[in-house]
Parts: sequence; structure tokens; C-alpha cells
Amino acid sequence: MYAIIADSGKQLKVEQGQELLVDYRDLAAGAKLTFDRVLAVSDGSGSLKLGSPLVSGASVVAEVIGPEKGPKLVVQKMRRRKNFRKKTGHRSVCTKVRISSITG
Repeated sequence: MYAIIADSGKQLKVEQGQELLVDYRDLAAGAKLTFDRVLAVSDGSGSLKLGSPLVSGASVVAEVIGPEKGPKLVVQKMRRRKNFRKKTGHRSVCTKVRISSITG
């Protein structure tokens, strides 16, 4: 069983028991997080329920594991013919969650 959810301008395919990083939310570890914007739900037997744009009555519940740093993003700036090159980067703070249930 899997679902496709929309969160913070991104679409994510999630399955039960999966751990993933979402944008930072100030929640304590062990708190429940509900994703109501479900775009599609599959029950695993081949049937797929698509929303237009959302599946009514569907939700995904996740348990917050805690804050974590996301992947490193590299930012490079360059001006041609000027011998100017600058390389910087950052790691933004994300919230790690574990998908506990998918209803729909």
C-alpha cells in the first residue's frame, strides 16, 4: 500500500514504515503528524484511487522521529572571463518522520 502526498510544494510517494525527511516543523519526538493533501492511494492489490485534485477522506499519519540536517546543497557562482569563482553551500534543518498508517 502506498500513497502520493503533497507537502510544501513537493509530491512524495510514501509507504507504511518508510522514514523520510520533510520540511522543518517544530514538533517534539513522538508527536503525530497528519498529511491531509493526498493525491493518490493504492491498496496494493492493483487498484489506484486518484483524486481530482485530492482524494476525499484519505490521510497519512506519520510519527515524528526528530530534527535532522538535510542533504548538503552546493552553490557555485561564476562570472565568465573575470576569474571569479565562489563555492558555498548549506544544510537546512529537516524533520525526520516515519509513516505509521495510510487511510483512504
